[in-house]
Amino acid sequence: MAAAGPQASTSVGDLSLGEPRGPPDPPPEPKQLPELIRLKRDGGRLSEGDIRGFVRAVVDGSAQGAQIGAMLMAIRLQGMDLEETMALTQALVNSGQQLEWPEAWRQQLVDKHSTGGVGDKVSLVLAPALAACGCKVPMISGRGLGHTGGTLDKLESIPGFTVIQSPEQMQVLLERVGCCIVGQSKKLVPADGILYEARDVTATVDSLPLITASILSKKVVESLSALVVDVKFGGAAVFSSQAEAQKLARALVDVGAGLGLRVAAALTAMDNPLGRSVGHTLEVEEALLCMDGAGPQDLRDLVTRLGGTLLWLNGQAETQAEGVARVAAALDDGSARDRFERMLAMQGVDPGLARALCSGTPAQRRQLLPRAREQEELLAPANGTVEQIQALPLARVLHELGAGRNRAGEPLRLGVGAELLVGVGQRLSRGTPWLRVHLDTPALSGPQLCTLQGALVLSDRAPFISPSPFAELILPQIGTQ
Repeated sequence: MAAAGPQASTSVGDLSLGEPRGPPDPPPEPKQLPELIRLKRDGGRLSEGDIRGFVRAVVDGSAQGAQIGAMLMAIRLQGMDLEETMALTQALVNSGQQLEWPEAWRQQLVDKHSTGGVGDKVSLVLAPALAACGCKVPMISGRGLGHTGGTLDKLESIPGFTVIQSPEQMQVLLERVGCCIVGQSKKLVPADGILYEARDVTATVDSLPLITASILSKKVVESLSALVVDVKFGGAAVFSSQAEAQKLARALVDVGAGLGLRVAAALTAMDNPLGRSVGHTLEVEEALLCMDGAGPQDLRDLVTRLGGTLLWLNGQAETQAEGVARVAAALDDGSARDRFERMLAMQGVDPGLARALCSGTPAQRRQLLPRAREQEELLAPANGTVEQIQALPLARVLHELGAGRNRAGEPLRLGVGAELLVGVGQRLSRGTPWLRVHLDTPALSGPQLCTLQGALVLSDRAPFISPSPFAELILPQIGTQ
């Protein structure tokens, strides 16, 4: 296993116990929760048994909410070393069911996870594209909370789509389609569900070991061969700097290796929205455009790079470049779109609607999905080159308009969203429409208009080609697999 850096410590199994004298000592009594919290609060190291005991108390209800919050804050402030993070991940995995698949699929099972962004519809395209390349993709996804959109919410904007699928139904989907995109069952990693909710209300969302364990536990239970994680950084991401995101990426790769999972982590920029559409039905439309072999270049680039990395990491492509080419071919020849249509039909969408969505023109597709009542265009306030379209203020306004939720279970306005009518690097003249907002209210408010106009950053420089959001790829170190 790769060295964990300055925080690494000897694992429990490596400690010498000396020569036995007389009968062996009885196993130590498990520590009580206040003792565990005090130990971590004061910078101590939790043993594997300590961590198992804490997670067990979380699941069986013996841990009080205040104790869970206190432990999370202690971990947030003091951190965890590599072995502690691995032990926490494994304890979360062991708190529920593990998915089991036919042995013949062992080297085909792959998945992708994103830390969340604005306009990020990569999963909708990547899962069927990988299925078309011969993979099995049991993608367990989440819902949107805060300013980031959720994959499940986007798919549920397609009438009839059902995200609840049993393990048996998932296996049938993988047999017949090659992919499924489903919600997390309460039987899978139940401890993570409890800790996730607690992190959200205790200001511990940004704890590196807690993020690592949460992400990887949900993927280890899928019994994968390989995983790629899209770690976002920038103005609309959990981590604002690439250096911070790099730490999480390295932790995901190293902890994954310790648990026998090949993980690659891509660092991708999230300052501008991904693609040209933000909002549930608008993003479904753009995902279909990508599966037509068209659509925005930044979205296609991210889909092919992430997919190509997975095919290479899993041994299904000789090089990353070959993997990229295979994913691109699945987009261009319609095979990814065909898998998407079959997945929709098997997850509750009327087969006629699935066919019409996947074979129709963009205008026809728009008639088949929920639409907002009104549209409002914003005009460029001056001449200039588009330097940036800030994703965070745009997402916050759409959230206010009903595209996001403030608490779990709130209904969404699925047709609310925005279309970017211009791209980064493009020259604009004053009065040119640059944004089209889809809304259910009669008009944008003054503050909303002001916020949106402030998201458009113009400069005097010459037009330029917008760079790819793909910044860096973190791979397992040689000898860790």
